[in-house]
Amino acid sequence: MTAMPTVVSAEEWEKARAELLAAEKAATREQDRIAAQRRRLPMVEFGEYTFAGPDGPVTLLDLFGDQRQLALYQFMNAGPDSFCPGCTYFTKNVANLTGLARSGVAWATVSDMPLDQMTGYWKEMGWSDIPFASSAGTTFSADCGAGGGFLLNVFLRDGDTVYRTYTTGQRGVDRILFSTNILDLAPYGRQEDWEDSPEGWPQEPTYG
Repeated sequence: MTAMPTVVSAEEWEKARAELLAAEKAATREQDRIAAQRRRLPMVEFGEYTFAGPDGPVTLLDLFGDQRQLALYQFMNAGPDSFCPGCTYFTKNVANLTGLARSGVAWATVSDMPLDQMTGYWKEMGWSDIPFASSAGTTFSADCGAGGGFLLNVFLRDGDTVYRTYTTGQRGVDRILFSTNILDLAPYGRQEDWEDSPEGWPQEPTYG
């Protein structure tokens, strides 16, 4: 039988919740401070790249569309007929791109996977609203520091000049996922074996 949280009185629960709320508010204020620091990052000019898109060649600048800002996810290339489960999980969480665009941010995914492989997977997964392009044969991933893995980059354009303003990977990517954040609020968490959970909580390997 799966373990459960301790049952307490309403008064005890309110006290425990108040203690947690104080910690949550402190974390929120710290996140606000970090966000303010992030908005003050300098930027670096980025080169020109041409990718293979489903409708023909597409440049990094093209991926902006009419927007000045671009959030670009690099989907790991796991080899022929293989797809990164983490990148798949991440892409399943991508939503409300229209709302993002209203704030001046475009979204796209690139990968060193061949275009045919990406196209087939996008169709299989039903990701018709998520723009994508293949960076296979370019130095884009290496120049971004992806090292064959996954990465989230943010770019800003000034006319035809593109600048990189931010990049993050690993847990920095993880923290923006809708489903992951909801699981962090649930009593059993993500149910992954790296989490610090009480004894008896259900846990499995990540992506297991």
